[in-house]
Amino acid sequence: MGISVLVVVAAMILPPISQSPDYHQFADQRSFLGIPNFNDVISNLAFLFSGSAGLVFLWQVYRTPAQTTFHEIKECLPYGVLFLSVAAAAFGSMYYHWTPDIDHLMWDRLPIVIGIAALLSATLVDRISLAVGQWTLPLLLVLAVFSVLHWYWTELKGAGNLNFYILMQFYSILLIVWISLYFPSRYTHGSDVYQVIALYALAKLAEMLDGPIFVWTDGWLSGHTLKHLIAAYAAYRIVQILRKRALVG
Repeated sequence: MGISVLVVVAAMILPPISQSPDYHQFADQRSFLGIPNFNDVISNLAFLFSGSAGLVFLWQVYRTPAQTTFHEIKECLPYGVLFLSVAAAAFGSMYYHWTPDIDHLMWDRLPIVIGIAALLSATLVDRISLAVGQWTLPLLLVLAVFSVLHWYWTELKGAGNLNFYILMQFYSILLIVWISLYFPSRYTHGSDVYQVIALYALAKLAEMLDGPIFVWTDGWLSGHTLKHLIAAYAAYRIVQILRKRALVG
């Protein structure tokens, strides 16, 4: 708790990190069938698939009283928010990549950070307690939304500040890893969460190598398009983990 407070204070007092004006200049800007930035737009369908698969699975769990994926049906809530945000990310990211600019970027980032906040809440439910996870979920969601709106508001003021958005995204992931290391899961396959984190890290690396990957693949695939596909698969891995897990003992 003390470290978290220090991290928040650091985000408040450190010099603001602004959005690079070149951020919207993606490597693959080809149009096809009247769709601008075709690959970066269409690749977001992978998020719709993963999010929908998760929501369908949760509905099946809700309809099956004898299911063993969740000890209590209330544990589904953060996963419901997570998979809904993954599905929403498909539309938010399509909207952004159709016309990449600051105004559209806000709708891309909102579902991403909401999904990460929901995964942190799900981790707390699994490894700490249902009560803690339920209590923190609305707080984490408010903080997630605030981090994006704060960044967007500062952009409109002419002095963009990504500090809280970066904090909410990456510190939440660090907390998920830390909690997973020190608190055992009540379910089997708990260590598979590291695969999800590794895939997300790989997606971020592909994003940073957008141009080089586009060159290396001879214009077949850009790093940003690859990022969408890897991140969507990371979300689908969560669905796979939930399908096969069971209560320990």
